[in-house]
Amino acid sequence: MKKPILLLFNSGLMVISLLFSTVVNAGDDECLSTDELGFICGLQNAEDLVRVPGTRWIIASGMAPGASIYLIDAKNKTWSTLYPGSAPLARQDMETYGACPGSPDPNAFVTHGLNVRPGEDGNATLYVVGHGGREAIEVFDIDATGESPVLTWTGCVMMPEGMVANSVASLNDGSLLATVPLFPDRTIAEAMEQKNTGAVYAWSPGDSGFVPVEGTGLPYGNGIEVSADGQEFYVASSGHFTVTAFSNTNPARVLRTTQTLAFVPDNLHMGPDGQLLTAGLIVDYPPCGNIRGPDEFDLAEFAGCPRPFIVQAIDPETMNGKAILQGPANDHFSNITMGLPVGKEIWIGTFAGDRVAYTVLQ
Repeated sequence: MKKPILLLFNSGLMVISLLFSTVVNAGDDECLSTDELGFICGLQNAEDLVRVPGTRWIIASGMAPGASIYLIDAKNKTWSTLYPGSAPLARQDMETYGACPGSPDPNAFVTHGLNVRPGEDGNATLYVVGHGGREAIEVFDIDATGESPVLTWTGCVMMPEGMVANSVASLNDGSLLATVPLFPDRTIAEAMEQKNTGAVYAWSPGDSGFVPVEGTGLPYGNGIEVSADGQEFYVASSGHFTVTAFSNTNPARVLRTTQTLAFVPDNLHMGPDGQLLTAGLIVDYPPCGNIRGPDEFDLAEFAGCPRPFIVQAIDPETMNGKAILQGPANDHFSNITMGLPVGKEIWIGTFAGDRVAYTVLQ
């Protein structure tokens, strides 16, 4: 695996790991399936994946300049650029997102965490953590009534000055929760020392902007999800190696927490069976060292050394979990961030890589 080049956004507030590699196609030797995984290659840093409700389509973020948003056909194992494309569509909802200064610059748009909320008549809403030209949660309408889904940008909610979001979750009333893993004066190394480095931010329609949710400080709060009834939300801490359940209040109360996980949890999504799904790289792996060791954490070193991974299901009521998929270290595919169930398959994203993976769940 090639060494990642680290790009610093907003004066180092957030580190995005970008892997420069040759785009390869499924027929190339570098993209051949292994005994464990099949691959679709050519996507840049597909950090998060969500399914278009009720379809075979997967939307993937692209956490690299020029990548933006991808569309994956889970049936035919192909991909294409979904947004911005040659003619990005925009129709701003001024009633809800009137404070948004307009659609994002397509030449500077970098995408990170994703959330999708089902709608009616073949439509859904996509929420995207956007970087690059600005720091905001970008909102899109998904029209899945045609031959393939179409995205139309409808608005945004700007992040507070200096704050860079990682993941976003939505509620039925359009309210949003977003994780800010690193405040401007904090570092990933401090998070790996289990110091609180960020918090959850909340916004509701009619609010002037995001506000911090008191009581949500964590070492690198990463993926976020809400309960079906909206009464709780869940945050994966990449520094504590846990997932915590909070009351959806401000201040929030800690309700439950998992035991310490054997991997670094990244994204967090509710599966179709009501179980939380998260994934990440094994913490203690001798060829790459132990992340919990005494040395200062180095993201480039971490991203450049392939580690085995785990996809874990967590019961949100008990916070007990079990691994539903484990994979060995792979020189061509590491830095795993999530697992997305689509039918009998599970699809796997990465924060630094040139492909996504899939496999049949046993």
